[in-house]
Amino acid sequence: MSLIEWREEFCTGVPGVDYEHQELIKQINSIYALVENKAGKEDIIDSLGDIYGSISAHFALEEQMMERHSYDHFKEHQADHERLLDDIREITEEYEESAELNDEAFKHKLNDWFQIHFGTHDARLHGLAHLINHEVVCESTMKTMIRNAKNALLGRTG
Repeated sequence: MSLIEWREEFCTGVPGVDYEHQELIKQINSIYALVENKAGKEDIIDSLGDIYGSISAHFALEEQMMERHSYDHFKEHQADHERLLDDIREITEEYEESAELNDEAFKHKLNDWFQIHFGTHDARLHGLAHLINHEVVCESTMKTMIRNAKNALLGRTG
């Protein structure tokens, strides 16, 4: 079972952004499956770190693109990104300190945030032709960004 199903209405028209959104949804659905299958605490925490790292890296790249092109809703969009990162950080910290993950809060926060964010903030990216050809980031740079964000969340070094 999936928490979030990809729908065409999520498309921004920016191929790189749409691809990253699809990958993030896959990651969220993977952790949802771990939660549903009562996986071990360390596996879930590690997956929360993966999601945090991926989302953080994605947001950084999306924000660079919007800033470079003087996107008029940049600050509002960026603030929404920060809200989700804060939510994931909070969910992770609460889970690390408790005996179990609050499944319903986790599902609710991620599902609602993606549905609302895609439907409002990312929908505004539609039709901005000058964003469509934004630069592609090499895979090693993206992996480094993801690893660094995950390690920062989980308090790890290197």
